[in-house]
Amino acid sequence: MIQAIGLTSIARKEQPPAVDNVSFEAHAGRVTALLGAPGAGKTTALRLMLELQRGRGVTYFRGRPLHRIPHPAHEVGVLLGDVPGHPARSVRGHLRMLCAASGVPARRADEVLEAVGLVSLRDERLGTLSRGMDRRLGLACALLPDPHTLVLDDPARGLAVGERRWLHDMLREHAAQGGTVLCSTADPKEATRFADHVVTLDGGRVVADQRAADFARTRLRPRVVVRSPHAARLSVLLARRARSAQRSVEVVREGGNRLCVYGSTCAEVGETAFRNGIVVHQLAEEVGDMGPGAGTGADVSVPGSQLSPAAIDVPAGDDQSGHDAEPEAAAAPEPEDAATPDSGAESGFRPSAPEAGAEPSPSAPAPEAGAEPEASVSAPDSGCEREPSAPALDLGAEPEASAPAPESAPAASPPAEPPQEASDDGTFQAAPPHHPTTPRPTTVTLPPPVLVRPAPTPLRPVRYELRRAAGVATGYIVGACVLAVSALAALVLARIGHTPQPRLLAAWPVELPLPPAALGAGLLGALAFGDEFRHPALAVDRGTVPRRLGLLTAKLFVASLTALVLAVLTVGCTAEVLYLVHGSELVALPEDWPALTAGWLALVTGCAWAGVLAAGVFRSTTAGLAAVVAVPLLVVPAVHKLSEGPSTRGPAPLAGRLRDGLPLRWPFGGEQHLEALLRLLAQPVGGAMALSVLALLCAYAFTGLRSRVR
Repeated sequence: MIQAIGLTSIARKEQPPAVDNVSFEAHAGRVTALLGAPGAGKTTALRLMLELQRGRGVTYFRGRPLHRIPHPAHEVGVLLGDVPGHPARSVRGHLRMLCAASGVPARRADEVLEAVGLVSLRDERLGTLSRGMDRRLGLACALLPDPHTLVLDDPARGLAVGERRWLHDMLREHAAQGGTVLCSTADPKEATRFADHVVTLDGGRVVADQRAADFARTRLRPRVVVRSPHAARLSVLLARRARSAQRSVEVVREGGNRLCVYGSTCAEVGETAFRNGIVVHQLAEEVGDMGPGAGTGADVSVPGSQLSPAAIDVPAGDDQSGHDAEPEAAAAPEPEDAATPDSGAESGFRPSAPEAGAEPSPSAPAPEAGAEPEASVSAPDSGCEREPSAPALDLGAEPEASAPAPESAPAASPPAEPPQEASDDGTFQAAPPHHPTTPRPTTVTLPPPVLVRPAPTPLRPVRYELRRAAGVATGYIVGACVLAVSALAALVLARIGHTPQPRLLAAWPVELPLPPAALGAGLLGALAFGDEFRHPALAVDRGTVPRRLGLLTAKLFVASLTALVLAVLTVGCTAEVLYLVHGSELVALPEDWPALTAGWLALVTGCAWAGVLAAGVFRSTTAGLAAVVAVPLLVVPAVHKLSEGPSTRGPAPLAGRLRDGLPLRWPFGGEQHLEALLRLLAQPVGGAMALSVLALLCAYAFTGLRSRVR
């Protein structure tokens, strides 16, 4: 169950808040629709509920706010927009990566893929998926940790009719198994198809909180849409005929040649046009939207009143060029014995049967003089233009006790019709009888529940980082480029000559601040956090990439392994190329190879760490690589200048003093390793790299602490 209490966003300057004191409940076992036009505050309300945006109010998920839940992904599945994954990653690889982050077995990815129907596309890249397949993948990501609650922001936007029907069936199936579903939408007809409860937002406030059956009865009205070049004349004739028959009919003219007739039928409108020689280009029944809050506090059936164009639902394919024009309505006055306004929601819009032999009023205007009669419409009994539509979906059963029945309408009012529902093509059909005890047939199946969740282990973030780095070809491409450039540079340096052997094996020209292997390691380290911010797969329900110590440790560990492998492969590749071209004299093992190897590995690892930390602090791959390049260009000269001074003590006396000052002796000659480490740090490049990594680590800890305090 979801309880949203007093959600209010922070107002910007002099503008009102996008969401103002929004409170509602979404019960378990139901599908709750958050309905509102674009700009009504649906997305802002969802972001406030998920604590992705600063504001006032609190939201409880089964009695606990989101920040008090140890593992939010296990409780709430979120789908906000498109899937934020790397476009070059495969569908199965993306889900397996999220399995490692959520702590569920890797086989869960295959189970979810089978449930959402993406088994045949598991090897496709995320960037090649269509809108419908992307929505299926987003729902699969939300269902991956087996959450109790689903929160989705307009998931059916841009989908075809079949994809929408499948999505609605999945949501209803999740609710039927005891879960809670909260889904936003801008289409009131769609809300009646899949939701059990509808919460309507308008201007950032809740204007209606109704069951789906009550919402369909009060908000949606059947109407007849007419297109005719003589729309003004036809509206007058329809109003006069309704007045003569003493019936409540509303005729709304929406700019141009379009009319919307409420309270009539296609047969009556077509007969009126036929008898008066008016050509008709379109004649069809559809469902009109009465606007937010209809039927909740004001009468929705007020004969003789004008409806604004904003309250009329116009299909996407119709011409709306004149939609902003002032509507011209001609309505018949209500007779004294007509139904009272209190019963308008049930009987005010019930179309009456056409009267046999009804003639237009004698006061109706005659055709214009000199105008030849145009081709008239077909016979009235031909009916309306109807496209084949899918059967209307059941509005769903209430799992709790139903509300008391409303008071009966006055005796003068005709009996109320059963609730009607809109099909996918816009036609209006009667909904099937409501059977609370009969389960609705479905063709979708949810993935099996996660019965046993593995205990949290330190290997979980490491497993995630390994799958993230190996899931795309970027790392392999960078490594191949580094090896190729290093081999080519080594050949050029060997041909020129006068290059020390250590620099020759590392392919490090004197003119470059860093060797290609160090730059490649820094780039791979920067990509570790840069891709997280560019494609935030972990930030769907958090708003930003989490700055946890375990994730940082895993990234530093994987970056170190990658850097060490790259450093060893670079030296081995350059040595092999030099041996094949120039013989064995250039690849002889130096005498001080242990110190040189330690310095080489430390340099490459330090560049990788600097790239990881800088990209995590500045949230950019470019910034991470720039920090790596800035170490030899800016930090090394500064450290070298600070080291120059009147002191004549070198690193060896300092190492000896530290070694002699320790209370205990190092076993197995450990003081030699300590002295080598101190010699390495005493060098300008080593000291600058150590200072840079330490400064970036402190900055990362500070930014993480600041975000946690917020």
